[in-house]
Amino acid sequence: MKAFVTGSTGFLGSNLVQALLERGYEVKALARNTQKAKKVLRHLKLEIVEGDLDNIVAFAPALAGCDVLFHTAAYFREYYAPGNHWATLEKLNVTATIQLLAAAEKHGVKRAVHTSSSGVIGMKPDQQPGDENTAPHARRLENLYFRSKLKCDEAIAGFLKQSKLEVITVFPGWMHGPGDAAPTAAGQVVLDLLYRKIPAYPDGGTTVADVRDVANGMILALEKGKNLDRFILAGKYMSLQEIGAAIERVSGVPTPKRVLPASIFLAIAWMSERVSSITKQPSSMTVEGVKTLLPKDVASSAKAMRELGVTFRHFDETATDAVNWFQQTGQVATKS
Repeated sequence: MKAFVTGSTGFLGSNLVQALLERGYEVKALARNTQKAKKVLRHLKLEIVEGDLDNIVAFAPALAGCDVLFHTAAYFREYYAPGNHWATLEKLNVTATIQLLAAAEKHGVKRAVHTSSSGVIGMKPDQQPGDENTAPHARRLENLYFRSKLKCDEAIAGFLKQSKLEVITVFPGWMHGPGDAAPTAAGQVVLDLLYRKIPAYPDGGTTVADVRDVANGMILALEKGKNLDRFILAGKYMSLQEIGAAIERVSGVPTPKRVLPASIFLAIAWMSERVSSITKQPSSMTVEGVKTLLPKDVASSAKAMRELGVTFRHFDETATDAVNWFQQTGQVATKS
């Protein structure tokens, strides 16, 4: 079976490509930069397709001959920089996704797995973990990235009313693990802990999953799921302090013990953004980045575990592999 993967050089996309190849799939990997793709995916046997969500028409013919589409590409990391990004979020995360699905159907693709976010899943009224049918709390939709994902989910539902393409949607949690080349915010937290740049934690947390378990869950969703199925792949809830403690256990690097009020971190993030706007350098901490970790919402992966057989490894294994990967790539020193 041949799979077309968008976002192939990203954290999730690169791990998904590797998992697909290990399962015997042929892969066409979409990448904005061919040279970067050859570096990130250098040891993998696949076909690299150069293209961008900004111009789907240009790469759409490469979808021909593929059986399935895995859509992991999104405007994500850039959103957490200061400024209003809604126009770009809507263009790339909503409009381009529908254009991509239409192009996939036109070129003979039969099934697609779309990547949403567990950030659009709220808690139930009784404060039990949310499931695939739980609506997000209004405060979560203040985050424009989450809002774009919810709007995309709604747009896909409308698209499928007049399409024969089968689409399954997955909702990953906060992903950690090896291969975080960018890095994402998760990888940056690990690096900052290893370099002891974090003096304390805000009182918050979220559901955390190993990126490899999410990738495996996406493949299982394709193989076992039905059209219109939705699966949360969010893992286990962890506080930021628990994440830090795991990094300390596996690396030996002392991590903070203090938890401070969110207001302090929001003030620091606000100041960091103001400095960034003057220096034109990336902000080390953003208001939106802090806000995503404050609600303590929990999304349940029970359906994916029950119906697909998805499993989530212990976070200490994830932390070990993440730290080892950063050491192997020279981003942190190896233990003496």
